[in-house]
Amino acid sequence: MTTAVQGERAAELQGFRRVQRLAYECAEAVAARLEPGITEREAARMQREWLRARGVRDWFHLPFAWFGDRTAFTDFRIPLQFFPTDRRPAPGMPFILDLAPVYEGCTAYIGYSGSLGPNPVQERPAADLEAHRELILREVRERRPLREIYQDVDRLMVRQGYANRHRAYPFGVIAHKVDRVKRHRWSPHLFGFGVQSLKGLAADALHGHREGWSPLWSPYRFCDHPPRPGLWAVGPHLGFRGTGAEIEEILVVTYSRDPEQSAFWLDDDLPWGSPRARSFERGGVRRWAEDK
Repeated sequence: MTTAVQGERAAELQGFRRVQRLAYECAEAVAARLEPGITEREAARMQREWLRARGVRDWFHLPFAWFGDRTAFTDFRIPLQFFPTDRRPAPGMPFILDLAPVYEGCTAYIGYSGSLGPNPVQERPAADLEAHRELILREVRERRPLREIYQDVDRLMVRQGYANRHRAYPFGVIAHKVDRVKRHRWSPHLFGFGVQSLKGLAADALHGHREGWSPLWSPYRFCDHPPRPGLWAVGPHLGFRGTGAEIEEILVVTYSRDPEQSAFWLDDDLPWGSPRARSFERGGVRRWAEDK
């Protein structure tokens, strides 16, 4: 790879990293404003307004907010149940903020788990997600098939005592491929999803079908292949006693033979295990009651 290509690739990754950090800053800002009485719809609107004030005009999907047992997708049967509702949180109730903004052609996909005050039930899975982050990275570097890695994530959840809640997503996906989004003056969305982003994912699906790989990382046979080089939005989601916690972030997969360069998380300075976590519990759980 030439120096010019390497520089271009580094600049592109820096663009995605900036948007991912912007998304986490949004989640932290909105989490700090959550209080009993605010509905999921209002929390989702707060995320949209915060990001639009900073130049975001497009989305892979509009922001979601889930409170209480909806963080574990309890009784979710159809896609419409993922959209925000009039559910209002109570003190100690868990929440998840899920957002995917697009800015200057780069996309972030994050899941941010927390609670309005101490909630030991929620804090445990939020902390245990780090083991899934480590497992996924290790096995992607080993070039294990996506389906096998998915199954290993399932087995780790069982050992930890959790239920797999990303299976409730369409096609049971734990991740999907991410590409740059073409910039347009007008950025429409369909059923809450950005049209340009959906076009990119559909193009990947068609291209992958011809070459024998899938841009959707799921437990099905069409994922019996190693990770395709590129960017992947990865989001393991744990369920425990009617409470859910997730992380979602971008994993970079390359053609490099160097194990450490063959796959790596886009950013390790995130709201868990980093300097930015000072006012948060391990796993990103906000200590709302103490701040009040």
